[in-house]
Amino acid sequence: MTSSNITGFAPNSAAARDIAYYLHPYTNIKAHEENGPLIINRGKGIYIYDDQGKEYIEGMAGLWCTSLGYGEERLAKAAYDQLLQMSYTQGFTHRSNETAINLAEKLISIAPDGMNKVFFTNSGSEANDTQIKIVWYYNNTLGRPEKKKIIGRRKAYHGITLAASSLTGVEYAQKGFDVPLERFLHVSPAHYWREGKEGESEEDCASRLAQELDEMIINEGPETVAAFIAEPVMGAGGAIPPPKTYFSKIQKVLKKHDVLFIADEVITGFGRTGNMFATETYDLKPDLISVAKALSSAYLPIGAVMMSEEIYNVLRDGGDKFGMWNTGYTYSGHPASAAVALETLKIYEERDTVGHVRSIMPTFLSGLKSFVDHPLVGEVRGVGLVGAIELSPDKKNKGTFDPSAKVAPYMVARANHYGLILRATPSDSVAFCPPLIISKEEIGKVMERANQALDDTWQYVKKEGLV
Repeated sequence: MTSSNITGFAPNSAAARDIAYYLHPYTNIKAHEENGPLIINRGKGIYIYDDQGKEYIEGMAGLWCTSLGYGEERLAKAAYDQLLQMSYTQGFTHRSNETAINLAEKLISIAPDGMNKVFFTNSGSEANDTQIKIVWYYNNTLGRPEKKKIIGRRKAYHGITLAASSLTGVEYAQKGFDVPLERFLHVSPAHYWREGKEGESEEDCASRLAQELDEMIINEGPETVAAFIAEPVMGAGGAIPPPKTYFSKIQKVLKKHDVLFIADEVITGFGRTGNMFATETYDLKPDLISVAKALSSAYLPIGAVMMSEEIYNVLRDGGDKFGMWNTGYTYSGHPASAAVALETLKIYEERDTVGHVRSIMPTFLSGLKSFVDHPLVGEVRGVGLVGAIELSPDKKNKGTFDPSAKVAPYMVARANHYGLILRATPSDSVAFCPPLIISKEEIGKVMERANQALDDTWQYVKKEGLV
């Protein structure tokens, strides 16, 4: 296909050339050929602008990641200065660069208690893929080759590499790709509104979910189960905070069976929940933590694995059995990415970004709660500056729409019409995750535009006979 074959778009236009040459991630290919792309040309603060000049509030911080918004000159300058000084050096076979060293040191200084070492990747997917290798290497070093199974949760999202997508618990990320692979298991998601039984309290629900995990480990054999991975707040699964006491109960089960705990903070890290890490928000004690996205405010690709001293010591001892630590990426600890990440962390501290989130999250959460009485809204949920509304045709009975109706995508499309970027997630949920720099006034604009989109969606489902 060449641009001259594309119908409905001006020859050699950006849209025509996009269709002709660019295979997009997470995109319906045939629909894209018909409808074309939304081309974003610039951004400033919480706003982005398409190639027609239309303004949108970026209500999803890109992909949960542009924490400092767009056009932050300090981050651009950090990349520029670093590229002029040292554009690249590898981290293999004892080589290093001072910027990556400084970033590793800074990360550990702000990390939750127990984290002592950093391994750099280029994304959250790579970070979680690396977690798998760490866990398997760890148990091979300890002489436990059978202890390899990793348990995730349905609705969870942990990335899209072959192995990371096996950790992931959403069907759309697995269809057609022959995943999940062996050794990967999934328990129920920690979603009280959807998973709780009639008359069951949040704590009772948490106890039952912990029991489910306990039983799975026992049935599989504790000697075969290596790790459990969880997002403190489920992101792409629907922006779902955990039920009360969930993680305290889960962690007791993991400790009982000598199962490592991986906290996936790719979305929640660096202030999103009102603490620097959601690990602190929910009093988690993980052995390993994955971070990415807001680490550089998405200005350059970077991710990282942080690990306890115990994990590191076993990896170090593994060299006696397997030789060097034979894994890594060409761009691990890339100087420019590290420079931008380091400057991002400086900005968080200098501007008290976490304090800002705490000051405005009541406005954000109350804005979401304003939708609770809407006839189309079954549940409203959120923590910090991340949340969602779940659409339902029968809120009293927690009914669901047929997925083919695409009700949440319809609302997202209407939000786009009103100049607001949101995201449809499973179970007809619509997620909100604005840049951390958003103001109270701008939150008001988000909720106003979302309300317009919601009302339009209500009219749509009535017209289509879906309610």
